[in-house]
Amino acid sequence: MNLRLPTRLHTAQGPPRRVGVELEMNGLTIDELSRIVADSLTLTVTPEGRYERKLLGDAAGEWGVELDFHLLKKLGREKRDKNTLSGELGDSVEEVLKWLAETLVPLELVSPPLPMARLTEVETLIHHLRAAGAKGTSDRLVNAFGMQFNPEVPDESTDTIIAYLKAFVCLYEWLYVRADINLSRQVTNYIDPYPKAYVRTLLRADYWPEQNRLIDDYLTHNPSRNRALDMLPLFAHLDEARVRRTVDDPLIKARPTLHYRLPDCEIHRSDWSLSQAWNDWVAVEELAADTQRLRECCKAYYDFLADPLDRWFGDWSKQLEARWLAR
Repeated sequence: MNLRLPTRLHTAQGPPRRVGVELEMNGLTIDELSRIVADSLTLTVTPEGRYERKLLGDAAGEWGVELDFHLLKKLGREKRDKNTLSGELGDSVEEVLKWLAETLVPLELVSPPLPMARLTEVETLIHHLRAAGAKGTSDRLVNAFGMQFNPEVPDESTDTIIAYLKAFVCLYEWLYVRADINLSRQVTNYIDPYPKAYVRTLLRADYWPEQNRLIDDYLTHNPSRNRALDMLPLFAHLDEARVRRTVDDPLIKARPTLHYRLPDCEIHRSDWSLSQAWNDWVAVEELAADTQRLRECCKAYYDFLADPLDRWFGDWSKQLEARWLAR
């Protein structure tokens, strides 16, 4: 499947838009994963503690490989004197956590912000990792592993951001069906949808607020990173103090991106790639960029949700495909 590119390929300042990719997996050691990525992209591996690696040499920035376990990463950066009681106790605690993590916690590969045309390189890298034995979500019941995209916004105007939110809620049900989310991730709260009250607010034709109100409304309904489309990094980039007053989570990293968390990572499956998930995201991009189609789609979905018969027995995903998705 060919990777599509959005209509808006450049930022308002002129440079190509970029996208970061995050892949969660197991089946490889941290050093095996780091070596495969480094060999594929001609990078140099630099250890950052026992559970983190930085891969240097890419003009786009640093790649990262890490065990997705904050406490264990913190312990892994510590140097201990093994000849002292505290050193021995620290080692024992770390070994227990490491044993638990090897069963439940994924390794995470994090790219730097890449020009969107370089997604083909990530696709090639996925093939290398699969051949080496990387495992994804459906390999085991406990593998609640995801793939995340961080597309840079084309501009930081409030209307552009609202258009993305409106387009996303219109397409969410279709995206969810297309993503075929594994049960292991369905039962977690990592990728919760927006509450229905917030969805209805976004769908209103007159909902085009100024930035402060937009952020406040989002925080009122979504005081959490655990959303299929997490807007907290972007809102922290725009007004960090406002966000931190409500959600003071150190894992929120301020950046001018939309944080799309919905897709599974099925890296072990030969029929899986990032193409479908990325191309489906591009449908959000295209709807957000088409003012008239977005307005009409929002009205249709608002009416759909307001009709009890449609809500219970209708199929919004099919209506989308028939009428509102760009061909």
